[in-house]
Amino acid sequence: MTQNAPVETILDRRQLRRKLTFWRIAAIGVAAVAIIVAAARFGGSSTHLTPHIARLDVKGLITGDRETLKLIKDIGESKATALIVEISSPGGTVTGSEQIYDELRRVAAKKPVVAVVDSLAASGGYIAALGADRIIADSNALIGSIGVLFQYPNVAKLLDTIGVKVETIKSSPLKASPNGFEPTSEAARAAINSLVVDSYDWFKGLVKDRRKMSDSELATVSDGRVFTARQGLPLKLVDAFGGERDAVAWLEQEKGIAKGLPVREWKKPSAANRLGLFSLASDALGLMGFTQAAELALKAENARDSAALDGLLAIWQVDAQH
Repeated sequence: MTQNAPVETILDRRQLRRKLTFWRIAAIGVAAVAIIVAAARFGGSSTHLTPHIARLDVKGLITGDRETLKLIKDIGESKATALIVEISSPGGTVTGSEQIYDELRRVAAKKPVVAVVDSLAASGGYIAALGADRIIADSNALIGSIGVLFQYPNVAKLLDTIGVKVETIKSSPLKASPNGFEPTSEAARAAINSLVVDSYDWFKGLVKDRRKMSDSELATVSDGRVFTARQGLPLKLVDAFGGERDAVAWLEQEKGIAKGLPVREWKKPSAANRLGLFSLASDALGLMGFTQAAELALKAENARDSAALDGLLAIWQVDAQH
């Protein structure tokens, strides 16, 4: 026993050393991924100090968040000679989409702006595209969905079935209406409808003005449907087919932008959406090559954002019943 003790001690120490080495390597790997993610998100700002064409992604649900609005403003005040807005969005809130549009028009007063529709620019996504001087889209991209909606769940019948009644004391009949706990009155329905109609008229007026349409041309495209870009070109919803390369060519040929300028991406300087778990996981998984897992994490992030939408919506969604 006395002779075996030192051998066992040596083996234990070696095993412990291996474990420590493993965890040290793992910690270094995690730190390296974190540094790479941080560099990808926050780095590159110095490259924005020289002339270039800025590229900004407007993807997913549009809420008009402060980070995006500030980023657009910063591009307008930067050395960027032009802005390419790449859009892939079903829309979002009406106010958020309007804010994106307004900020893009402020940039357009200083430098040319081109919207490139990657796969979808519907409802609020199309409002954002209207902020550009030119709209270019892949021929099979979906565009349009010119309309506004207001949705709310009504569980009054369910509450009656299970014998639950929600008592409400309010200052006037239309206060906090509709509330989903009672049948919607005609007066409440009319009040909400007036909001939808007002925003819808604003949306149609924006399309008519920006796309130089007659009343009859506007009526053809403003019934809420989506169009492919092939359908939308003769309807004046888009200006040309193509992608980023075509946007750059137009900027050089029509707007006098110097040839050969690099296209540099501008990203929101938010720490993983304020250290959002899904967003950080998506970036890290993507950098490690796990693209499918990264996409799932990003979808989870978008699903979380969708649940937070409130108010009037300019959004396109497929009815799950069809």
